[in-house]
Amino acid sequence: MSFWERLLNAIGSTAGNALSAVVEAIRTVFEGDPETRRKVAFSVAIIALSAKMAKADGIVTENEVNAFREIFEFPPDQAKNVARLYNLARQDVAGYEAYAERLSTLCETCTENCPVLEDVLDGLFHIAKADGLIHEKEMDFLQHVAQIFHMSEERFEQIMARHVSGGRDPYKVLGVSRQDDFPTIRRRYHGLVYENHPDRLVSRGVPEEFHAIANERMAALNAAYAEIEKERRAA
Repeated sequence: MSFWERLLNAIGSTAGNALSAVVEAIRTVFEGDPETRRKVAFSVAIIALSAKMAKADGIVTENEVNAFREIFEFPPDQAKNVARLYNLARQDVAGYEAYAERLSTLCETCTENCPVLEDVLDGLFHIAKADGLIHEKEMDFLQHVAQIFHMSEERFEQIMARHVSGGRDPYKVLGVSRQDDFPTIRRRYHGLVYENHPDRLVSRGVPEEFHAIANERMAALNAAYAEIEKERRAA
């Protein structure tokens, strides 16, 4: 039995109390298997919050569906289970604020700017921008979720800078200031490369399917660093 089937069997078929059922099922069904529990918690956070984001925006485009599938290349025989969880989240009477709050508690090491929750937000940005534009309601949603995740404004702007189209500020992408000297910027860049190494993602419970987005993140970091390095050398 797949972990999707184990999770959904524990939840039951009632959508009205889906949030509490999902969180409790993750805590109990996978007790004693922390590695699987981290992966399930991360996957459920992306699925549930993307469902709530689609509901808040009111429109689900084909590109957004494809972006969702890029994150979760689930086996064909699990498509119905994933769709069921997605629909439970959309139909649940609880608002997305409640989902974000409860799902954040699944991160046992959750603190300000928690890396796991940043990974979740990064996935949501990836889905939101799939149709070529992050709409105003989607941006409001993402910003509010970041606040619930106890993410600083500076860190949110850094994540957003990687995803906005046109005029990407390399300094914001790296989370540094134009007043910083180059050695400081280089240390920051190397720190970000270390934080986003595939082995680090695995240890945080990020599923392998998410690594495509992690590669996109690394490409943005590398491009930002190269642009700043070129600028400083020219100066």
